[in-house]
Amino acid sequence: MIVPFVAILLTSSVSALSSPYHLKEFHPVPRGWKEISPAPGSHTLELQIALKQHRFGELETALYEVSDPTHARYGQHLSATDVHELVRPADETLELVESWLADYGVEPFELDWSPARDWVSVTLPVNVVESLLDTNYSVYRHEDGAYAVRTPRWSLPAHLHEHIISVQPTNSFFQVAAQKNTIRPVGQLDISEIASSFSSFDAETLKNPTVEQVCNTSLVTPLCLRTFYGTYDYVPQAIDRNRVALNNFLNETNNRSDIHIFLEQYRPDAVGFSFVNQIINNGSNQQTPDTPLQLENGQDAEGNLDAETIIGITYPTPLFAYNTGGSPPFTPSAGSPTNSNEPYGIWLKYILAQSDDKIPQVVSTSYADEEWTVPYSYATAVCQQFAQLGARGVSLLFASGDGGVGSAGYCYPGDDSSDIQFDPLFPASCPYVTAVGATKNFNPEVVAYDTSNGFASGGGYSNYFPRPSYQDSAVTAYTKGLGKEFAGLYNTSGRGYPDISAQGQRFATIWNGSLLVLDGTSASTPAASAIISLVNDALLAAGKPPLGFLNPWLYATGHAGFNDITSGSAIGCNTTGFPAKKGWDAVSGWGTPNFPKLKELALAR
Repeated sequence: MIVPFVAILLTSSVSALSSPYHLKEFHPVPRGWKEISPAPGSHTLELQIALKQHRFGELETALYEVSDPTHARYGQHLSATDVHELVRPADETLELVESWLADYGVEPFELDWSPARDWVSVTLPVNVVESLLDTNYSVYRHEDGAYAVRTPRWSLPAHLHEHIISVQPTNSFFQVAAQKNTIRPVGQLDISEIASSFSSFDAETLKNPTVEQVCNTSLVTPLCLRTFYGTYDYVPQAIDRNRVALNNFLNETNNRSDIHIFLEQYRPDAVGFSFVNQIINNGSNQQTPDTPLQLENGQDAEGNLDAETIIGITYPTPLFAYNTGGSPPFTPSAGSPTNSNEPYGIWLKYILAQSDDKIPQVVSTSYADEEWTVPYSYATAVCQQFAQLGARGVSLLFASGDGGVGSAGYCYPGDDSSDIQFDPLFPASCPYVTAVGATKNFNPEVVAYDTSNGFASGGGYSNYFPRPSYQDSAVTAYTKGLGKEFAGLYNTSGRGYPDISAQGQRFATIWNGSLLVLDGTSASTPAASAIISLVNDALLAAGKPPLGFLNPWLYATGHAGFNDITSGSAIGCNTTGFPAKKGWDAVSGWGTPNFPKLKELALAR
């Protein structure tokens, strides 16, 4: 029996070398990028290779069943072991890929596998990768000064096409960006002045605050959000089981000194609260004063906003901050650091390896980029990993974007066409996540739009992902209602987003010892995540499973727990953009959360 086995291995190895290469994927270089020079052969790349998942169809079926309130399996989330078994590639796939890599000198110990072995990463010099993928890499420079080593096309041996979904970095020119707009400093913080200014509510008011008493459209605080959305009187009961998390990319972190000051002023009972930073792939956790360049770039303002918003609402629920390293800008050269700016893949590998008793029930992510800058193969592979988390009972909330239907200069497809087209964002466009838009004002709330900095809450339809079945009724009705308006500017059969919204304008944030007011779906996403986390707390305290993947429940019955937004639109691309209407719409989703109603609906399931 040994001889045939050896023969099989030899045949596999020979076929890897002799099988002709065919183009696997071409993705045009997006606007704003210019080819500068050939990439140095010694520059290293951390390749992320996504393999075909053997039984993804079964995983998707299970995901929808455990997330559908009308199904008998509702709430019976899968374990890590269950998920890994479903998505593990076929043995043939693993053998062929390992043999192909071995043909180019890659040793087994150099391979870093995901828990389900559906992704593998390996660090190699450009000259080896060029042979591996039958391509040529170049150095590209973006008009904002960022550099990347990329190639618009890559190939594989013919026999591997059905086994490998994506290889990056190849043609991924996306720049994972925090969805935040202009930071408007109020001034250097004077502790005594702020204390008298923002802690002026008397004890009687704080017993039963009203929106009129504690909310101000000039500065949105945790007290306002807790009062407006109905969480003020709720005391978390399952802090030993419930966990909420946020993502930091682009070397962002959460400054503990700033957060301490924020809590002193806006959530004094939480001053002693400590959260956990998980450092992934050499992510930043800088707690020292920022450099002049970091100050100029607003470093950590995003991270502070996320943490301050979540703690301000969910205290004392445990908070985990995932700081994932690996991002441009950098200047590629011989011997330069490894280019690894595929943070979603890196973070997903880490989080999917977490045990069921450690994985968070809610994750807030305020980052996104234009969908057309993300290769379809990579978007698909990442989206499928989001599905794995949803099947395990994790609610993933992503920002819907800050440019309406498209910011100026980005309302074009990724080629030289001059035809305007609306600009959807990824990962918000993935059907396995919950996308969050932004609102402003109180009683009534309207779609967020700020003329001072161009912030407009984002929304639209995916060009990559078809409309999921859970959206058939609501999204089809809205799309038909638009008639011929915006005809040809969007994909009428695509996954529509956002799914929900929350306040997202003029949030109080402490950064670098100063009080800032921030706009953006970077504010609304952690706010919505915090409220969903409190719903989970109530469920866990009652002995019920957490909500998990929200959308099937949300579109079936959960939408009754949201305040409908009917005024405003996703302004962008020199148009008014998709308008808010009664029911679901492509700028506010189902609206903003009403915690008492959501809790009641969730507990009654």
